[in-house]
Amino acid sequence: MATIPNNRLSLAMERTGQWVSSQEIPTDVRVEVGEANFSLHKFMLVAKSNYIRKLIVESNEADLTRIDLSDIPGGPEIFEKAAKFCYGVNFEITVHNVAALRCAAEYLQMTDKYCENNLAGRTEDFLAQVALTSLSGAIVVLKSCEDLLPLAEDLKIVQRCIDIISFKACNEAIFPSRSPPNWWTEELSIIDIEFLARIIASMKQRGAKAVTIASAIITYTERSLRELVRDQTGGGRSTFLSDSDDFSDVRLQQRELLQSIVTLLPSEKAAFPVNFLCCLLRCAIFLKASNSCKNELEKRISAILEHVTVDDLLVVSISYDGERLFDMDSVRKIISLFVEKEKGTAIFSGGSDFREANCSAATHRVAKTVDAYLGEIAAYPELGISKFNGIANLVPKGARKVDDDLYRAIDIYLKAHPNLDEIEREKVCSVMDPLKLSYEARLHASQNKRLPVNIVLHALYYDQLKLRSGVDEMDDALTTRNQLNTDVSLIRENEALRSELMKMKLYVSDIQKGGSAKASGSTRKPSGTFFSSMSKKLSKFNPFKNGSKDTSHIEEIVVDTTKPRRRRFSIS
Repeated sequence: MATIPNNRLSLAMERTGQWVSSQEIPTDVRVEVGEANFSLHKFMLVAKSNYIRKLIVESNEADLTRIDLSDIPGGPEIFEKAAKFCYGVNFEITVHNVAALRCAAEYLQMTDKYCENNLAGRTEDFLAQVALTSLSGAIVVLKSCEDLLPLAEDLKIVQRCIDIISFKACNEAIFPSRSPPNWWTEELSIIDIEFLARIIASMKQRGAKAVTIASAIITYTERSLRELVRDQTGGGRSTFLSDSDDFSDVRLQQRELLQSIVTLLPSEKAAFPVNFLCCLLRCAIFLKASNSCKNELEKRISAILEHVTVDDLLVVSISYDGERLFDMDSVRKIISLFVEKEKGTAIFSGGSDFREANCSAATHRVAKTVDAYLGEIAAYPELGISKFNGIANLVPKGARKVDDDLYRAIDIYLKAHPNLDEIEREKVCSVMDPLKLSYEARLHASQNKRLPVNIVLHALYYDQLKLRSGVDEMDDALTTRNQLNTDVSLIRENEALRSELMKMKLYVSDIQKGGSAKASGSTRKPSGTFFSSMSKKLSKFNPFKNGSKDTSHIEEIVVDTTKPRRRRFSIS
């Protein structure tokens, strides 16, 4: 039962004393209701209340002068009105007190069965003819029932209110009676979450659309968790919302409320805007909600991830004060769930390899959003390489048409973490494909001192390859990548050839120093074998191998090692 302020108690007792003293008959009983005391007349109370009559008749005292009614629903204020009714004094029945008066009448047994036109009948008439004829009235009555349980439930007041509210709310959603059309959602935000759950269940049974239910839930959440959802950008500052706050009773209540709200979300994925779901997820992380609550929100966000913005992801990741990263695991799970869904769709559609298949437009949008998101969080010092790469690698390689946004994120990360060594910088850059950079990005990368050497060389070599091909832009990125891989392989073989040529030079030099015919004869056979091997290796670098010039008629050159000459071996 709600505690009544002392000033309201004194006013109730003062008013009661005024109209009782006007009876000019001495009082003979004192009724105690909590801290309030009412001096009244037994015969006036007994005439209307069967409960008080039983107390007096069944009392062991010859003259009962004190009655304790501290358990009466509604407290002293409602008892005052019930006493006035016994005395025939007029008072006002409203939507705010009718439920309490009805429960008090039941408690005092002031029914029509005991006395005609009693308080119970009067309150029932008001409920049926006034309070429950409008949506607003039914909501106020239901709100007042929160302190009247379980008696209000036993008297069917709660269920009657829920039926009226759900019926009229469905009608308002289809045929609004006032502006704005969703005015009724604001009215619903004052009731308890358990009552709201029952109203939503009743609306579903009546065929209400998911968008209608979502509108009510969104408004209710924004009103009941206002300080937690007020700022969806992560840039708000408030000492009340400090992440280091101890978990007080208020926080525990907010956690229970949030978890209850999540259970009410309709199953349709498009019912809620993604920014609202991201805001709920941040609240769940901050309030340390259950894993089931967070998993449900992550699953819902991943289902519509193509509509997410960078700011939405930042809402989940950055603390309320905007000073530090808040949570990265949830973002990773969301992206992972989306990729798994897209992978399953691609395989179901006949794709054998999701990474090589043509990615959907939704995947391309998500990839661009993720790269921009990485650029926003890259400057935070607590972001480790593994977490940065972990999120970047979740996006399939084929989903990025160009890697400019990813390169920007990498550059910001390297600038914000200047103490990384060469290996660590290479690890950061490993998530990027240099062949997918635009000309402007490659030009910047070729002059970027923060990048590791191999990335700079890739950028420079790519431009040189394009200059040799004589085209400004290559149409087929796969062909370009294969050409680059072939050239890299040739460079490696070139280095191996250089090594073998050096060995040959040393070998010929040894022959010259020996000068004996026997040594020359004994080494003739291996020499032929060696040059035969060299000829095969050199043939790989034949510039006319696949060209228009035919060199197949050129005979293999045989070197006479008996008369060695100094030659200059160079590979251009």
